[in-house]
Parts: sequence; C-alpha cells; structure tokens
Amino acid sequence: MKNVNQTKFWQQRYENDSIQWDMGEVSPPLKRYIDQLPESAKDQAILVAGAGNAYEVGYLHEQGFNNVTLVDFAAAPIANFAKRYANFPKDQLICADFFELSAEQYRFDWALEQTFFCAINPERRDEYVEQMARLLKPKGKLVGLLFDKDFGNNHPPFGGNSETYQQRFQSHFNIEIMQPCYNSHPARLGSELFIKLQLQ
Repeated sequence: MKNVNQTKFWQQRYENDSIQWDMGEVSPPLKRYIDQLPESAKDQAILVAGAGNAYEVGYLHEQGFNNVTLVDFAAAPIANFAKRYANFPKDQLICADFFELSAEQYRFDWALEQTFFCAINPERRDEYVEQMARLLKPKGKLVGLLFDKDFGNNHPPFGGNSETYQQRFQSHFNIEIMQPCYNSHPARLGSELFIKLQLQ
C-alpha cells in the first residue's frame, strides 16, 4: 500500500495502461456540474489534483475555462494530456506531489475531485483534507466524486462511505452536498457520491 505514495508506482501504471477504474471519458456527473456553471466561473482558479488522464480538465478547457491547473506526480499522464491539448497552458501542467504544493504559490477558488482521493493511501486522508483546505481560498469549494463502496483492497482504488467521509471533512468543510449519484457512468452506477463542500 505504501507504494501508492511513490511516483514510480503510478508512472508504471500509466505506462502499462493499468488504471482499471479509468472510464476513458468525462464523468457524467462532473460534466453535468460543469455545464451548469455560470460564464463568470470560467475565470476562476480551479485545481484538479491527481488528475491522471484528466478528461475533466480537457473538458473544462474545451468549454473555455482558462485558469485550470492540472497536478499529478507521474509524468506520463501529463505528457499524454499535453499531446492531446497542445494549446493548454504549459505553466498550468504541474508535475508535483499534491501534498507538497505550497499555499503561498498556489491558491484556488475551487477544486475538482475525481478519483484522486481513492488513489492515495487511506492513512493520508486527513492530510488530504488539511492540504486541500490550505490550497483553497476563503469559502473555496471542493466538488466532485467519492466512491461509495468498500473495495476491501490493499491497493487502489480505496473506497469508503458517507459517514466516514463526513467525519474527515467536517473538520475543515461545511458539507453542502454528499449524496448518491443518480447519473453515474454505467460502470459506476450505485457506487458514487457527489460532493460539494465549502471551506469553513
């Protein structure tokens, strides 16, 4: 399990195309959320951490969101994304460890969560909450998806449930929405929670 904290572990997975929970497309619930955002949101600073193949980042870019920062500490998915979106700003493609990002350098209006939380070692989940709180501006939001399922794995993806998630996030966030998705991808139907949390 500790291997998931290492760049090499993820680099090899992307090189071998062995990210089993990758849907190969924009997640339907997140697409719907993005589609209903107002025009004014297109200038907001958005973080997508542990973005992997970053289908949502690509979709945001296509829709005219111009201040989206993709972060992953494996170089392979970032390189793949840069090939697919040659005009995406290179300074918004960050190959770094999310947990080491400096809040003095990076601050965001909101963050999009899509399978990053399920990929990190579960022992670091409180650290994730604290780091996300540091990187968001006052009243910033964390929006996205969490698995509503116990995989029983000692390797990613790691799941959970709304009760344990609420216990972790409520230390720093007000929970506006945390409910089962009604419009998940067929491969994830009945196993996702949509979340919208606001920094306290």
